[in-house]
Amino acid sequence: MSRQSLRQTFGEDADLYDRVRPTYPPELFDDLAAIVGDCPRVLEIGPGTGQATSAMVDRGWPVTAVELSLGLAEVLRRKYPAIDVVVADFDTLDLPARSFDLVISATAFHWLDPATRVQRCVELLRPGGALAVVSTHHVAGGSERFFADVQSCYDRFTDDAVHDGLPAEDDVPVDPEGLGRSGLFGSVEFRSYGWDAHYSGTEYLELLSSYSGHRALTIERRDGLYDCIGALIEAAGGSITKRYLNQLSVGISLNQPLA
Repeated sequence: MSRQSLRQTFGEDADLYDRVRPTYPPELFDDLAAIVGDCPRVLEIGPGTGQATSAMVDRGWPVTAVELSLGLAEVLRRKYPAIDVVVADFDTLDLPARSFDLVISATAFHWLDPATRVQRCVELLRPGGALAVVSTHHVAGGSERFFADVQSCYDRFTDDAVHDGLPAEDDVPVDPEGLGRSGLFGSVEFRSYGWDAHYSGTEYLELLSSYSGHRALTIERRDGLYDCIGALIEAAGGSITKRYLNQLSVGISLNQPLA
């Protein structure tokens, strides 16, 4: 399926998405606040149901959220009635230039048009404003034997190519979205945060059901895949540990510093 089709899948079960999707390490937003200072006006792109929004709301930052999925947006509005939620495609949405102090996208920037996304964000920033991109990577660690064995399930029930395992944290590129190479920022700062999450078999399969690639499978393939994965988790003792790596990239516009 295309990028355009896959990104439409997340709102098919918004309550599931809200229940199972992980949030972010608190220190990530502590570091972001230290970099950008006070943020009178924030634009969040692709907030989902608020996995990153909550940290900004807790800091008292006024947030305008642009969410493609009506279902996800309805959950977001219910959770955070004080923020402004716009249901739209950011790639084509007309927003006033130079009107935000911070534009942020957490685990959603890769769904935007790669040819225009950085430039469009920069055009929305006030002088000295910041673009913050949070990316999420699945890396080696946790239940390593399980994640090696589980590839056989994907080989049987999906068209995913065989791979050599999950990358080590140190092997993940520091600037995955290319902010530093864009030439559009006066400075760019990078931070990384590795952490573990623990899942029962049911919890892990529910998490997988929130991913676009799994939702796009036929029912027959998905059922076979989940039976295979569930059996491996049961064989591993009924639970697994998954290692995540979050990266924070913050580009400060070419004008005077924001803070």
